[in-house]
Amino acid sequence: MQRPLEHESSISLLIAEHSRMGCSLMESALRRCRNISVAGSVIESSEFQDTYRATNPDVCVISSGLKDGATAGFKAVRELHEIDKAFNAVMLLESADRSLVLEAFRSGARGIFSRDDPFEILPKCIQRVFEGQVWANSQQLKFLIESLAENATPVITDSRGTTLLSSREVSLVQLVAEGRTNRDISRELHLSEHTVRNYLFRIFNKLGVSTRLELAVYALNQRDINSSPPQRND
Repeated sequence: MQRPLEHESSISLLIAEHSRMGCSLMESALRRCRNISVAGSVIESSEFQDTYRATNPDVCVISSGLKDGATAGFKAVRELHEIDKAFNAVMLLESADRSLVLEAFRSGARGIFSRDDPFEILPKCIQRVFEGQVWANSQQLKFLIESLAENATPVITDSRGTTLLSSREVSLVQLVAEGRTNRDISRELHLSEHTVRNYLFRIFNKLGVSTRLELAVYALNQRDINSSPPQRND
């Protein structure tokens, strides 16, 4: 059982917005949340990594557009995610457009928040991402599932290129990513639902995820990594 928020330690937050005014407005609005404290704020991607290291925040809320460009936030998240895989980012999008949502997930965001969403939801989003969960609404999850279903099954490997899952487990991951239930999967693969649950438990442990949504995000990122053309050494 989770403890009430008032008894939990404060969540330190780093804000990256497109202007100082934007940072100030968000910080003022979040002051009402007793379990969230703002550790710092930046407006350019060039400031982001240094400020992150200096403040060591629990969660970052990063606008897709910063002062140095309309997509600079995505770049900042990608670069830091390559250095720190445990980095917790909530992407603040101008709209819940499909391409923006998918780009946020690909960049390494664990939470999606649109400026069209009620601001009152943002503290809950921050809390869930801090707890290690992925935050996305049903429409954003649908975009993710559609993207995975439209493409080939990802090859899931570690940093050395070693395959992490068996062919059976890969098939199960693809079905989960398509939004299938355990019952659907058991019928598709001719397995009992108990066996499907055991497979999922092993897959979660191997990949370090804990929910079906996190597994879908992981699969999306792996597919993009494996579909990227190799770098040329000129």
